[in-house]
Amino acid sequence: MWFAEDDAETLRQMFEVFFKVSMETRGTWSRQMVLHGADGSRPTVTMTLAPVAGEEGDRAVVYLRNMTREITAERRFTQMFESMPLGVVVVDGKGRIAQANAMLAVQFGWKVEQMIGQPIDMLLPERYRARHGEQIAGYAAAPKSRLMGGDRDVTALHRHGREFPVEIALTKFESSAQPLYMAIVSDISHRKRSERALQQTNAQLEEFTYVASHDLRSPLRGIADLVSWIREDLEGTELPEDVVHNFDRIAQRIERSEQMIDDLLAYARAGVRDSRMHRIDPHELVEEALELTAIPEGFEVDVDVQGTDIVAPRAPLSTSLRNLLSNAVKHHGGKEGHIRIAVREEGRFTVFTVEDDGQGIPPGNEDRIFKLFHRASPGTDGDGVGLAFTRRMINAHGGMVTVQGRGPLGGARFEVHWPRILLRENEDDD
Repeated sequence: MWFAEDDAETLRQMFEVFFKVSMETRGTWSRQMVLHGADGSRPTVTMTLAPVAGEEGDRAVVYLRNMTREITAERRFTQMFESMPLGVVVVDGKGRIAQANAMLAVQFGWKVEQMIGQPIDMLLPERYRARHGEQIAGYAAAPKSRLMGGDRDVTALHRHGREFPVEIALTKFESSAQPLYMAIVSDISHRKRSERALQQTNAQLEEFTYVASHDLRSPLRGIADLVSWIREDLEGTELPEDVVHNFDRIAQRIERSEQMIDDLLAYARAGVRDSRMHRIDPHELVEEALELTAIPEGFEVDVDVQGTDIVAPRAPLSTSLRNLLSNAVKHHGGKEGHIRIAVREEGRFTVFTVEDDGQGIPPGNEDRIFKLFHRASPGTDGDGVGLAFTRRMINAHGGMVTVQGRGPLGGARFEVHWPRILLRENEDDD
């Protein structure tokens, strides 16, 4: 009465066979069945039939174990396993594939059923296979969750013979039957292509900048010398005022061109990450930036620093803050003004805010002001490299800078998110 008809018939057959076997050879039998609960539920149970010791042989003990939680957990795991957007493979102690999800099949070009039971070596290039058995044995001796290949690039083998870069996370997979190990495989081909493209772009930019610096400085120096010699030759000659003015303009433009070359060199170098770390007190950092920035007497500066020390390269962070303060004054548009500097912690970032009550940034220009050689205010000095340089330097160190054209004070509001907790990207990062 506790079971559906099919399970009830199976149970009757189990009893019949069980009691026909002699007591000496009678063992414990188990089977999974579905109960008819009194409350209308249909729980899955494991029924175990065991002999009663000391009896004359016509009795048995029936143990019922509700398997609902285990089955639910197994279904949830199976659903997560199959729906993972990354490749997942479970390997047994002999290095054979015990389970694989659909994404792994897509990554490697095999069907799931074609991989089950096969050596995991089928997913590795030939040159890795000789050592892989030793690596599996070493990991089995001391299993712990870790990333594979932290000190080198790891590549996998597609069914059609091409290799592709991967990241692999390893962990022990709990199982009562045998040791199992789970690997999560990420295809990082797109990221590697982006990294190579960025490296090539940086290298080309740096090469171009140094070539341009060398090729431009020489003719500029030549022009400056010619102008100097002409002025010496004309010394003692009364020149019209507009000629003298034009000589001065030539000198100023040569000086500006040389400064632009220096700025280009600095911009190219800004893409290189500074690995020298320092413990920085944000209060001291803001005070230092204010001391080194020419703030006119007519400007009022408010400081609100909330946050603990951060570990970061001091030079690029300090330079970025000074550049934003200098811009707040330069592009304010007035001889008197209000500047506010604030520091707060937000997640793994320390956020530096520099805002003013000046003329702000016209709508639609928030991204354009970070372009190289774009000048936010045509009437001001500079060649439009400052903000591009600042953003490039901040991005190179894992941070980001954003701007609001009209902030709470009425003018531009810049926010620098600088990583307070560093993500380990390279093996040699401390």
